[in-house]
Amino acid sequence: MAITISVLDQSPIYPGETGAEALVRTVLLAQKSEQLGFRRFWVSEHHDSEQLAGSSPEVLISYLLAKTETIRIGSGGVMLQHYSPYKVAENFNVLASLAPGRVDLGIGRAPGGLPRSTQALQRGIQDSASLTDKIVELDQFVHNRLEQEHPLAGLKAAPLPENPPELYVLGASVGSAEIAAGLGLPYVFSLFINGDEEVALEAIRSYRNTFNTEHGTQPQVIIALAVAVADTEEEAAELVGAQKLVKIHLASGKTLTLGTREQAEEFGRQANEDYTIAEQEPIITKGTKASVREKLEALHKASGVDEFIVTSNIAPFEKRLRSFELLSEALAGAAAEV
Repeated sequence: MAITISVLDQSPIYPGETGAEALVRTVLLAQKSEQLGFRRFWVSEHHDSEQLAGSSPEVLISYLLAKTETIRIGSGGVMLQHYSPYKVAENFNVLASLAPGRVDLGIGRAPGGLPRSTQALQRGIQDSASLTDKIVELDQFVHNRLEQEHPLAGLKAAPLPENPPELYVLGASVGSAEIAAGLGLPYVFSLFINGDEEVALEAIRSYRNTFNTEHGTQPQVIIALAVAVADTEEEAAELVGAQKLVKIHLASGKTLTLGTREQAEEFGRQANEDYTIAEQEPIITKGTKASVREKLEALHKASGVDEFIVTSNIAPFEKRLRSFELLSEALAGAAAEV
């Protein structure tokens, strides 16, 4: 069995510290991930947050590419609903030209913030295109294959890199899996957001069964999950603490996951519609090297997915680094036994 590990960092701001300090830790974690031989390092997009510092992944990616040498760097993800596909393609084509073969472009389907920040990001924009249509257009710009009947036919998202950024659709539902499959694009299921392994497995099955091979691509799935590894089971449980998945269900039918109950309540107030809030235990793969390895092997066997992109909300930072070191050791041990 060969399991590949990648890392998603949300640039958490620890109590009493600043966003600048959080971003310094993101750089250090990217460099550590490269040293440990992980495949890719992605950064997230969150707005108007006192807990997370990463609001502009494309800017952070550019800095991380300059501070690393070989690891793939990307977004997990860019919230395309707020932006012009053309401009996102330009941004990532510049990055891919600066660091050929090292840039990933993950597209997120959530707003990345509360309604107020969404209003600010979309202020003055009059665009009725669906998110799926935007992903299609972004893919066309990134690969310089805008259709002849498109109103902007002939337009190029310069510069055109020799190795375009690799595009991924991020989601946490069967519906998002089917969108990725219909577009023939790689898919990342965010298990740390959804918190339901059965839904993850159903989404992955649906993705593979409905995958569109028109562009000559093959299904590619990554599972994103939360992991905490320590020297003992007790320490791992202590590092995780009493984390909760907080979901807000809006009267309009939308469901979103927030970091805290307070954020969910504020989201409901800003959305100005009726809502309910539900809390549940998150799925966190935690324990010692041996037990975490066993859990990852079981998920690999159940899903057929051999790449996991791992996030970790552990403090202090030294313990978070140690968790990734232990994870690397666990899987190196597994490889040695094959």
